[in-house]
Amino acid sequence: MASWRLCQLFYRALPRNAAAPRTVYLNRSVLRAMSVGGIPTDEEQATGLERKTLQAMKKGLDPYSILKPKSYLGTKEDPHIVPSINKKRIVGCICEEDNSAIIWFWVHEGPAHRCPSCGAHYKLEHHELPH
Repeated sequence: MASWRLCQLFYRALPRNAAAPRTVYLNRSVLRAMSVGGIPTDEEQATGLERKTLQAMKKGLDPYSILKPKSYLGTKEDPHIVPSINKKRIVGCICEEDNSAIIWFWVHEGPAHRCPSCGAHYKLEHHELPH
């Protein structure tokens, strides 16, 4: 009997709109958009920097190095390309596949630089941001 009384008190404490069933009304503009062409795509909704990035990727460009980089041999003729917006960049080389030590060195604009440990070549290329 006490539990029934407790339930009545909780029901009375609820606001009137919480106890009533809710109905969902869709805005007319939402209904119109859905009836005309469905839900807009990412390209239609994107703005600002995201829109510029999507447009560049449609043209086959990778402005922010989002995609996996092309693999290079690391020789003097085919060095690893290091994109940079500055005239120098620090590079970390893991000389052996199972090695846990990273060899850090600076790569400057100009000819290819060698890793002091393994001898792999790295070349800095200027990279312009699309904004």
